[in-house]
Amino acid sequence: MSSKKKQSFLGGTAILASAVVIVKLIGAVYKVPLNNILGEVGKTYFDTAYLIYNFLNILATAGLPLAISKLTSQAHTQGRENEKRKIFRTAIWLFFFLGLAGSALMFFGAARLAAFESNPMAAQAIRALAPAVFCVCLLACMRGYTQGQGNMTPTAVSQVLEALCKVGIGLPLAWYLLKRTGGDMANVAAGAIFGVSAGTILSVCFLVLYMLSHRNRSRSLDVPPGGGTILRQVLAIGIPITLGNSALGIINLIDTKIVMGRLQSALLLSEVEAAALNGQYRMAMDMPNMVSSFVYPVTMSLIPFAAAAMAQRDHAKADRIISSAFRLIAVLAIPAGVGLSVLSTPIMVLMLPRRREAALAAGPHLQILGLATIFICLMILTNAILQTYGREKLPIFTVVAGGVTKIVMNYILVGNPDVNIHGAPISTLCCYLVVVGLNLFFVWKYSPQKPRYFQIFAKPAIASVLMGGAAWAVCGFVSRALSKGHSAYGANAAAVFCGILAGVLVYGVLVIALRILRAEDLRSIPHGQKITKILRLK
Repeated sequence: MSSKKKQSFLGGTAILASAVVIVKLIGAVYKVPLNNILGEVGKTYFDTAYLIYNFLNILATAGLPLAISKLTSQAHTQGRENEKRKIFRTAIWLFFFLGLAGSALMFFGAARLAAFESNPMAAQAIRALAPAVFCVCLLACMRGYTQGQGNMTPTAVSQVLEALCKVGIGLPLAWYLLKRTGGDMANVAAGAIFGVSAGTILSVCFLVLYMLSHRNRSRSLDVPPGGGTILRQVLAIGIPITLGNSALGIINLIDTKIVMGRLQSALLLSEVEAAALNGQYRMAMDMPNMVSSFVYPVTMSLIPFAAAAMAQRDHAKADRIISSAFRLIAVLAIPAGVGLSVLSTPIMVLMLPRRREAALAAGPHLQILGLATIFICLMILTNAILQTYGREKLPIFTVVAGGVTKIVMNYILVGNPDVNIHGAPISTLCCYLVVVGLNLFFVWKYSPQKPRYFQIFAKPAIASVLMGGAAWAVCGFVSRALSKGHSAYGANAAAVFCGILAGVLVYGVLVIALRILRAEDLRSIPHGQKITKILRLK
């Protein structure tokens, strides 16, 4: 890689966050029409395949890229160029074979994996995702290497390319198959999800060309450790993180199996009927997943920059980075969760114009999952903080504790005819409550400077509650005012947008009035100095 000025923590976060905004806007163009094409049944096939892919993806790439990022950041900070290159050369072969094994498992074991999930019709979608596992492994290695050098731009561009392929290939293919097959949702879901595979292939091509054209050919005198030593270092850091993250992937797979199984065995529903109910829950779950994805840019910047500060024994700088990350997530996640909860049903109706009944059924799920969004975001952040502190094993136990809570509650609640599918979002909320409660305790215990949680969360929580009340009131007023003389969908859309606008304005004023953000949280982002002066932040 060329020797480039290392981006600051918040500067890197801003680049990745900008990419996530673009990706999510593209994703909305993809997900909204896709959910309307797939319906509840097709959505279950799609998500079943994606959960299996996501688990294999996490298993292969969750911790190891972060380990590469951390080791590369330390070598980069200390000017050990030869060691940096050796880390990449060693890691790329590891990821090559991991990806090959994962793709083979998904392609040749598709039928068995679908049967395990009590959803045999998802086999075609699983097979269509098989190439993506191999490509994502290569992507993870290259992204970890560039992020470790403080360069977040290649990751951002490659993410946008992936998203564009999903829209440009997956969506037209799903629509074509819907018309050609006469509504065979198994084939339609497979066509839609193939866009993901195509996107990862294009992203690999981009990153390979980028790294070849930005190679640093300067000579260095440092003598790198052997490949075996580097591999052991990567595994020592990466495996505990992988186990912590893959634990949640395993729990989600078992969770889906339990939900589908209990709907069929305890409530005596057919596979298609169970898939329809599960699809309503999965449609609602798309919104929290979309919000929580904005946390990953913070964590991807947090680990290499905080690790570099710790390598220099600058604990004060590491603490400032982590404190800024906490404040950013609190300012973003709490209002987002409250907003999703208070506007749950109108949002689902807006997102699913062709599936109004499914939207009305998914609304109560989102009301609960909106609150869960806050804790999902905090779990992602606190996991990253514990990993930065070298406590990679702790998230394994906290996630397992939350997962056991989720599985037990799902088994009991979903099998109860009076609760049925509504037990799924309740168990999800309780799961993340348990994980975050434990994580916050361990972060406090192992932080050199104890975080003051009340100061971090109190003001954003108060502002979010007031914002939620304003959004709910305005949305309801506009909806009633436009109920006569307008289409039901148009009136709902206008009410949602007015409610969101009112919420944003109220929250923006409260953020300034309550001095929720500090100057150091904004200085490193684009135009941050100007914003700091305008808001008169200290």
